[in-house]
Amino acid sequence: MSKIIAGLFTSVDGVVEAPETWHFPYFDDEVGAVVGTLMQSRMLLGRTTYVGFAEYFAPLAGEEFADQMAAPPKFVVSTTLESAEWGNATVLGADWADRLREIKAGDGPDLGMSGSVTLIRSLIAEGLLDELHLLVHPVVVGTGARLFPEGTESFPLPLASVRSLANGTLHVVHTPATR
Repeated sequence: MSKIIAGLFTSVDGVVEAPETWHFPYFDDEVGAVVGTLMQSRMLLGRTTYVGFAEYFAPLAGEEFADQMAAPPKFVVSTTLESAEWGNATVLGADWADRLREIKAGDGPDLGMSGSVTLIRSLIAEGLLDELHLLVHPVVVGTGARLFPEGTESFPLPLASVRSLANGTLHVVHTPATR
């Protein structure tokens, strides 16, 4: 059975939006190693993240990292995207949750996620997310979208592990309970 494993950069005050504007001072070899362990041989992406990756990496085809990002099979959760031309992708339509249950039940490798905050919320609501890895950077961003916005109904988020990195970043792993 495959797992769905999500990873996000977050600030101490819970901001996950636009990490490219605040997380780079904390991105070192140790953080890079954690991110590397979260990369799986199959990827799961929401529409916005997929489109952003495609716009960024497609023009860089032929460069090593761009080709590494394009190669793995990708499953894109979207009810509006009709096709996915970049990066070996399959669009999962309106029945995405059922299709993911079938994929997880198969013998294939785990599915890794980077970003796709809206999808993470939906996966938790559907009881499909197996691990949530948060890299909590020692910075207060002040404004921006949070993983769980105000008004989110309370639910348990069991802690599986926590590790402090040398730069002050915490690698926190939760195993979401079925809601």
